[in-house]
Amino acid sequence: MRFQVPQFIEIEDKVIGPLTIKQFVYLAGGAGMAFVAYTFLPGFIALFVIAGIIGLALALAFYKVNNKPFIDMLESAFGFYTGEKLYIWKKVDKKIIPKEQATGQEELREVYVPRLSDSKLKELSWSLDVNENLGGGKETRDKR
Repeated sequence: MRFQVPQFIEIEDKVIGPLTIKQFVYLAGGAGMAFVAYTFLPGFIALFVIAGIIGLALALAFYKVNNKPFIDMLESAFGFYTGEKLYIWKKVDKKIIPKEQATGQEELREVYVPRLSDSKLKELSWSLDVNENLGGGKETRDKR
């Protein structure tokens, strides 16, 4: 039994002349907003607003960034600027004061010194075993 497999499913259909439905909606919306700006704003200011609206409508309809639609880039930019930022690494200068010189007012900070053992390989394998038993390694093991 043979089945027909659809091809070119990533290409949108041209419905309205050489335009897809999305492109037509972007251009019609831009033209409508430009008309509203022309009727309600004074002449000189309206020209700048209309130029921005038409530029945005053309970019939304035709411009692609890294082979993705411009609307995806706008959505990502909006999410980046309004979303929370998580900074993983920040350099902080720490002053380490020996205990002999400490006056009691300064906060003593201890520096982590790894313990010396006979076999670093044994210590590493133990830490990996602990992570796997706690569930940290299940995903990587299942994907293999």
